[in-house]
Amino acid sequence: MRRDRREESGTAIIEFVWLAILLLVPLLYVVLAAFDTQRAAYAASAAARSAGRAFVTAPDTGSAYARAQAAARLAYADQGLDDAPRLTISCRPLPRACLTPGSVVRAQVSSSVDLPLVPPVFGTQTPHLDVDAEHQAPYGTFREARP
Repeated sequence: MRRDRREESGTAIIEFVWLAILLLVPLLYVVLAAFDTQRAAYAASAAARSAGRAFVTAPDTGSAYARAQAAARLAYADQGLDDAPRLTISCRPLPRACLTPGSVVRAQVSSSVDLPLVPPVFGTQTPHLDVDAEHQAPYGTFREARP
């Protein structure tokens, strides 16, 4: 039972196209998801650093929180993300005296990035990954205390 070669002519290109589609589509999705997650991680890291520095360089505590929030939003906008990050500022050793000599300001940023091309599953929320970053900015020992 030998088959004629003419019966199989032209099938290699069809097999190649199907294999390429079956392998490249999932690979493309994984690359897109990794790029979106990495972009959110870069944004969170830059936002935490910028928020900590903006807080420490503020003239007073009242404007420090607004400056830190604006810096975090700007860092996210630089990466093309429209979501506002969740920003938490804490200080040590005295939680209520952030702008005193020797204090350390800790800026924590968290957000979530939706997986691309995935519809909502089991409800209204789309599948997402959480991204967190933290930065500690020292106020400085030899600086004057600010209100």
